[in-house]
Amino acid sequence: MTEKMLADKIALVTGASRGIGAAAARLFAREGATVVLAARTESALKELAEDIPGASYVVTDLGDVASIDNAVATVVERHGRLDIAFNNGAVSVPPHPIADFPEDDFDLIMRVNLKGVFYAVSAEVKAMTEGGAIVNNSSVGSLIGNPALPAYGAAKRAVNSITESAAVTYGPTGIRVNAIAPGLTLTDMAEDWDRFDPGVLDRIVAGTPLGRGAAPEEIAEAAAWLLSDRASYVTGVVLPVTGGTAV
Repeated sequence: MTEKMLADKIALVTGASRGIGAAAARLFAREGATVVLAARTESALKELAEDIPGASYVVTDLGDVASIDNAVATVVERHGRLDIAFNNGAVSVPPHPIADFPEDDFDLIMRVNLKGVFYAVSAEVKAMTEGGAIVNNSSVGSLIGNPALPAYGAAKRAVNSITESAAVTYGPTGIRVNAIAPGLTLTDMAEDWDRFDPGVLDRIVAGTPLGRGAAPEEIAEAAAWLLSDRASYVTGVVLPVTGGTAV
């Protein structure tokens, strides 16, 4: 196919200032989309937007419903509609088993990684009056047990449920909702985990059939396909993007 995968789409990418979100924003633009970037750090958003033709940004706190609503409303104000959304933004905390998990860390994970996605989907489906597509970024940790990151995994498993519920609810209106579940991806978040638990990335790689972690761009490619019209009959799916890690 020679046509760009996301030609003429108006796209919102959350958590866009770094990692998978930044890679997705660049890819979506190369594939023909006009991209609005959303994250908390204005300096990083401004730098990225200046490097992506046609991109703009809106500073957004994904733990605050009013801020999420403002981000979606801003896209519509600037471009007249919202066609596709990649709900990628998330936070991580130091690894702890359930018995020793700090309540403040638990609340932060749930506020951003669960509540933030829930209300992003809520705002996006209301804006997609002519249909559209949404991809939520989940995690391989939503599909298997993880003793070090139990709250993160629980929040991401809930994202899978939100994805499936939204898919069946809004499919009749022409809106597709899917999720991706990345395995180890070489981002700042992964590096933070390795600092708290030295060697954890090597151990994960050792159990990955492809023998490496993913580049953020590889995860972005999966999201782009699900958001594109090439996936027009795909909805309610949680797609593992794990390098072969068993789930």
